[in-house]
Amino acid sequence: MEDNIKAIMDRISAEKVSFLQMQFTDILGFVKTLTVPKNRFENAVTEGVLFDGSSVAGYAQIEESDMRAVPDFDTFTLLPDETNSYKVGRFICDIYTPAGERFPGDPRYVLKSLLEKLEKEKKQFFVGPEFEFFLFKYDQNGNPTNEPVDFGGYFDNTPLDRAGLVRMDILNELNKLGYQPEAAHHEVAFGQHEIDLRYAPALVMADRVAMLKSIIKNTAQRHGYYATFMPKPINGVNGSGMHVHQSIMSIDEEMNYFYDEKAKYGLSEMAMHYLAGVLTHISEASAILASWVNSYKRLIPGYEAPVYISWANKNRSALVRVPAGIGNRKRMELRCPDPAGNPYLQFAAILSMGLDGIKNRLEPPEPVERDIYHMTAEDRLKHGIGSMPESLGEALHHFRQSKLMHDMLGSHIFENFAVVKQREWDSFRSFVTKWETERYLPKL
Repeated sequence: MEDNIKAIMDRISAEKVSFLQMQFTDILGFVKTLTVPKNRFENAVTEGVLFDGSSVAGYAQIEESDMRAVPDFDTFTLLPDETNSYKVGRFICDIYTPAGERFPGDPRYVLKSLLEKLEKEKKQFFVGPEFEFFLFKYDQNGNPTNEPVDFGGYFDNTPLDRAGLVRMDILNELNKLGYQPEAAHHEVAFGQHEIDLRYAPALVMADRVAMLKSIIKNTAQRHGYYATFMPKPINGVNGSGMHVHQSIMSIDEEMNYFYDEKAKYGLSEMAMHYLAGVLTHISEASAILASWVNSYKRLIPGYEAPVYISWANKNRSALVRVPAGIGNRKRMELRCPDPAGNPYLQFAAILSMGLDGIKNRLEPPEPVERDIYHMTAEDRLKHGIGSMPESLGEALHHFRQSKLMHDMLGSHIFENFAVVKQREWDSFRSFVTKWETERYLPKL
């Protein structure tokens, strides 16, 4: 441990770092930051930084508020230099109680605990998210609007797409961090864009997604635009998702446990059980994967978002798609998560569903290659195709009844998440909207 501390302190010194940012997320996925000046570097690295957990969503009550953010040395990076005046280093932190025990309300701890079970079997969980977002204009008072910055469409470039330079700047910032971005392009809706990060172990990717959000927002702001991960910011157009590609690999990355070249669809027996687990438990995990009231404005028929519980190889209307690929490229794509959630909890929820399917040897139905959106209710019933929850309230109903989600999250996060999200749902369902007054007031 002392050698590790010396090595990281030597690196900080060699890089001439002026400030350290100690970061972690609350249960909703918002990144929290403690900024440490140079005179406190050694204390921050060796002991962590104390903070008031009662002020962080889902963390602790007033009477048990003291928490300690302890840096994970493997996550140290220099933040992209935006000011040219000083260097800033950043750590992702693990959260501990004053007694020195891991805090069960830390979302990163939930994912790490689940991944450690896989590591004992010499396996690791790989994910690759397709990260969508909108770029909007500010109004004359500097407040964000939902007016798109461009009129581009899928894969368009200038002059229709005015944000090409923004995407290139984002990719450049990601390269500086060593995040190995795969690609960026304009999405379907006006002002909508996508950034893809290279396939990576789930904990590494969750850390990167948390940073990616900051980079996207900061880069957009420098260009005079506002970036949002709100799932459905504009009525009548496609919303933003975070499709998650996933597979279970060997520790040395030489074996993909999802691939079997002799099996039907190229999916191994393990992969089929995993797939069945996802399909079986998806409604229970929906509140984690699509965690906001607005998330369910995206998950409706007609806008390329998954609504029905099914899987396919080519059919993009299915909830789970198995893209073409062999060997290490064989994977599954879960299409219901959105970019506004907590990536640690999202990846943990996905993996827990799959592992339960493997444990209980669940069997998936046959793939559905037809356009499910245009199937009748009778057709869907005949094929055993169920529906995703239609609201956050319905998703919370399934969540509360889920032993799998409770066991995966632990009592602390499970209960706090349910309370926080129920308040959100109650606030929304009791609010009288403009749509209601315009529709009902003249008639009733």
